[in-house]
Amino acid sequence: MLWRSTSAELTKLTRRPANWLMLAVGTALGLTFTYLLPLAGAAGASSGAPNSDRGLASTFPDQLVGNSIGGLPVFLGAIALVIGVLAVGGEYGWGTWKTVLTQGPSRLTVYGGKLFALAFAMLALVVAIFACGALVSAVIALSEGVPLSWPSVGSVVVGVGAGWLIACTWAAFGVLLAIAMRGVALPMGLGLVWLLVVQNLLIGVAAPLVSWVEDLQLGLPGSNAGSLVASLGASTQSPGVAELTGPVQAALVVFAYLIAFTGLGGWLLHRRDVI
Repeated sequence: MLWRSTSAELTKLTRRPANWLMLAVGTALGLTFTYLLPLAGAAGASSGAPNSDRGLASTFPDQLVGNSIGGLPVFLGAIALVIGVLAVGGEYGWGTWKTVLTQGPSRLTVYGGKLFALAFAMLALVVAIFACGALVSAVIALSEGVPLSWPSVGSVVVGVGAGWLIACTWAAFGVLLAIAMRGVALPMGLGLVWLLVVQNLLIGVAAPLVSWVEDLQLGLPGSNAGSLVASLGASTQSPGVAELTGPVQAALVVFAYLIAFTGLGGWLLHRRDVI
C-alpha cells in the first residue's frame, strides 16, 4: 500500500509543471551563484556581487562538491520548501484529501507516500545540480586549457548525501507548514520569510550583537546546514554558508530537524480534520 501511494505521488509530482519550473529555477540559481558570478568577476564585470571575487579557479571541476551544495542552506532550500508545500498543501486547496483517503489507504500511508516521493524529488534536484555543475565546470576548464581534475567518488557521494539531507529537511519543513496551516499561500509565504529573511537576520545581524542569539543560532537548521556545506568546500561568500559548528554536529542537528518535521507533520495530519 505504501509503495502504491509513493508511486501515485511520484506521478503527481512529475506531471505538475510547477515542480519542473522549480527544478529549472533551482539549477539556474545554482549555476549563477557558483559559476556565472565568479566568471563575471574574473572578467571584471561584476565587482561586489557575492562570489564574484572567488577567481576563475573556483569554477574548475575539483571544486564541484562545494559549488553544487553551496546554495542549499538558503536559496535552493527555498526551492525545496516550495516543492514540499505544493505537494501537501495543494490537497487542501483542491479539496482532494477526501478523494484520496476514500480509496482505502490510511492517512499515515498517504503521508508516508508523499514523503518518499518528495525524497526521490529532492535526490533528483541535488543530482541535477551536480550534473549541470560538472558539465559547466568541464566546459570552463577545457576552454581555459586546464586539465580536468575531478573530486574523488567518495567526496561526490558524501556531497550528494549532505545535499540530499538538507534538501529533504527543507521540503519536510514545507510539508509541516502546509499541514499546520492547511493550505499553500500562507505556509509558503511564512516559510520563505523565515528561510530568506528571519534566519539571515538572526545569524548575520543579531548574533554578533546579542550573546543568547549567538548561542541560539548553533541550534538552527539553517546555520547547521550552512556549516555542513562549508565543511565540504562550499564558499563562505554564499548566502547562509559559514562554518559555525563541526560537520558531525551539523549533520546530526539537520537530521534531527528532518525527523522532527516529519514526525510532527504526521502527528498533525493524523489528529486533525483534513477539511
